[in-house]
Amino acid sequence: MNFVMPNLPLAAAEIFVLTMACVVLLADLFWGKKHPRLAYGLTLFTLAGAFVLTYGLLALIGGEVVATFSNMYVRDVMGDFLKLGVYLAVFAVVVYARGFLAARGQDKGEFYLFVLFALLGMMVMITSNHFLTLYLGLELLALSLYALVALDRDSARATEAAMKYFVLGSLASGLLLYGMSMIYGATGTLEISAIAAQIHQGAARKEVLVFGLVFLMAGLAFKLGVAPFHMWIPDVYHGAPAPIALFIASAPKLATFAMAMRLLVGGLLGLSDQWQLMLMFLAVLSIALGNLAAIAQTNIKRMLGYSAISHMGFLALGLLSGVVEGDPHGALNAYSSAMFYAVVYVLMSLAAFGLVALLSREGIEAEHISDFQGLNKRSPWLAALMGLTMFSMAGVPFFVGFWAKLSVLQAVVQAGYLWLAVFAVVFSLIGAFYYLRIIKVMYFDEPQVLSPVGGPLDARVLLSVNGLLIIGFGLFPEQLMRLCAMSMITSF
Repeated sequence: MNFVMPNLPLAAAEIFVLTMACVVLLADLFWGKKHPRLAYGLTLFTLAGAFVLTYGLLALIGGEVVATFSNMYVRDVMGDFLKLGVYLAVFAVVVYARGFLAARGQDKGEFYLFVLFALLGMMVMITSNHFLTLYLGLELLALSLYALVALDRDSARATEAAMKYFVLGSLASGLLLYGMSMIYGATGTLEISAIAAQIHQGAARKEVLVFGLVFLMAGLAFKLGVAPFHMWIPDVYHGAPAPIALFIASAPKLATFAMAMRLLVGGLLGLSDQWQLMLMFLAVLSIALGNLAAIAQTNIKRMLGYSAISHMGFLALGLLSGVVEGDPHGALNAYSSAMFYAVVYVLMSLAAFGLVALLSREGIEAEHISDFQGLNKRSPWLAALMGLTMFSMAGVPFFVGFWAKLSVLQAVVQAGYLWLAVFAVVFSLIGAFYYLRIIKVMYFDEPQVLSPVGGPLDARVLLSVNGLLIIGFGLFPEQLMRLCAMSMITSF
């Protein structure tokens, strides 16, 4: 057998992140006690370096799709764009988390090490063209998140959340792996692009493929967090410390979106009639259940968890709307709208959970809605940031969340599912209640605590930038939409 040397420069960012994760491990071991911020600084340096490497590769190669490592790794514009988004999201998570962890004596190298390994898992997921590498990236991400949730070993609640997450996540991984094995049995290959060719040629048994697709969709639905595979989300968000919940709610959504695109559009488009109906069921159930259950919540992290379920339902609407027979423009519009929605949701989640982490005091998390009472009197700027984030999540014009919802609804209508668009709008109006309740509490209730809001300067500055981006992209969404559409044109 002839060994073909892989094109290593294509994976320069992944190699750099893996190397720096080892450096962070050793540096924290030998010099962590003398220099407590060493791991923090090295992690930010790693993110900046990976960003430069990925952006440089994008500028050098452009829209060319290149595969290497025996076609197990694929480089395209969609992958590069999502990786850049992941770097920025993880950068914000690290900055928001430092003050929270330092106040509790948990600002240690383990947190940054697990974050970097989770980042590496997401990068592998985004660039996978093979079931094996996709599953390895997914498990690297999942195992890192399990450990992060249980990082506070003295917290019984965090330990319970980690156990729930681990057990349910292991079950979902098993379902996903079983589905992959069935598809492999039907096609004789693990390479995603080769599976697509086999299905297109009619060389695989459709009954076996559909059977495997059911299990694969179940595992994918768990990772997306859509109903009825959703129950881990509110429990894990509630039990995990605010920065960990922030991490789970943000960057992994981009990697999971990439996973859905690689599997469903890149590999199983020939089975679109089947997975479209499955996504439709998941989307309807998620939008209804997420919005209705969030109304009853008094814990803001659980509320944001149920909100995430409804948002992922909207993301599923964008994915299923791409199945328009004979209309590639409609498919491009739907998939780019879904990608735009994923990016916007991550931006909004970073702001919402970042504010929860910033408002938390030593030994006390600002996780109850009552903790936001009278926030406008304590910090008018932070109250304004939280207000605009809630307006954006509710889809109020002219914040970026409005354009995200509108673009997906337009794709749904163009695909011929007017009833589905009406259903989504009705439940979005119902869901606006729990977002507006936060604004009412901040501006019209008396504060329980009169002390001013502190927190590290870098976190407060980044939160301000985060909030201004929500406004800026709301006023000028064209550039971000164009980037999403361009990445889809060159990748699929």
